[in-house]
Amino acid sequence: MNLVERLVRRIDRGQQRWSATAFVFGLIRKYGDDRGGALAALLTFYGFLSLFPLLLLLITVLGLLGPSGHSFAERVEHAAFSEFPIVGTKLSRNIHGLHDHSTLGLVVGILGVLWGSQGALQTAQYAQSEVWNIPNVQRPGFLPRLGRTAATTVLLGAFLLATTILAGIVTVGHHGGWVVVGAGVVSLFANVGLFAVAFRLLTPKVIQWSDMLAGSVVGGVAWTLLQYAGGALVSHQLRNTSKVYGNFALVLGLLAFLYLSAEVILYASELNVVRARHLWPRSMVQPPLTTADKSVLSMLVLESKRRPEQQVSTGFLPHGDLTSTDP
Repeated sequence: MNLVERLVRRIDRGQQRWSATAFVFGLIRKYGDDRGGALAALLTFYGFLSLFPLLLLLITVLGLLGPSGHSFAERVEHAAFSEFPIVGTKLSRNIHGLHDHSTLGLVVGILGVLWGSQGALQTAQYAQSEVWNIPNVQRPGFLPRLGRTAATTVLLGAFLLATTILAGIVTVGHHGGWVVVGAGVVSLFANVGLFAVAFRLLTPKVIQWSDMLAGSVVGGVAWTLLQYAGGALVSHQLRNTSKVYGNFALVLGLLAFLYLSAEVILYASELNVVRARHLWPRSMVQPPLTTADKSVLSMLVLESKRRPEQQVSTGFLPHGDLTSTDP
């Protein structure tokens, strides 16, 4: 054993000894085991495809319901675009350029929503199944997934309405600081509730709701912070690119924010799994494998089961004997 390996193993023993570090490292390892980066990229891609049709449909419907400058329509639109720090203002200006003909915009928006949002939410359901390592045979079929997609779409619409009301409380009239703080606290609780219900709708029913509460709280808090800190992050991304690429910087900033949002969702989901199944401590170097290591590796194998009559099993060599050929 060389000096580097001895040092790494000493660090490994230290992180396994402390519950906090062991849990954090277990969370990071689980994210990597599930190819979280690839799942975040998928969510970003489909989220980007569905975003413009959704916003186009929104401003088209608002245009049909009320005249330009209507206070309620402005508040709803402002609440929608404020979900995207910095780039939301640019999105608002650019999306209105697609709204020359309301009928065409409505048709394009509806078709785009049916295709784009389904792809995004279907990918979100797939991501939740991957995170929880649900065997393929236990995952919901096409029609149940379609129903969950519709339910989640309604949930997102209700959430937008709630944020619009909260924005109205803050912006209408002259309120004291306590009212603004109170609205922020209510918004935080709304975000936590959104994560809790979304996790329930997007996750197969074999997972109990109680197992998803911790990640809902962390996800809601992280999303709220991202709304504020995300502005600075995206602004930093656009600082140099905007001068060189012009409007292309809008795409870069939007993709960066969507990817950050996807990572928040996935890490919150992984936190639920690690906590519910006690998947820590994890080892940095193997052998030996910890109990949590064996559990994760076994779940990844059992996840491949596709038919009820199919038998899938896994095991480990005794005492880490890599020379043995027996299962």
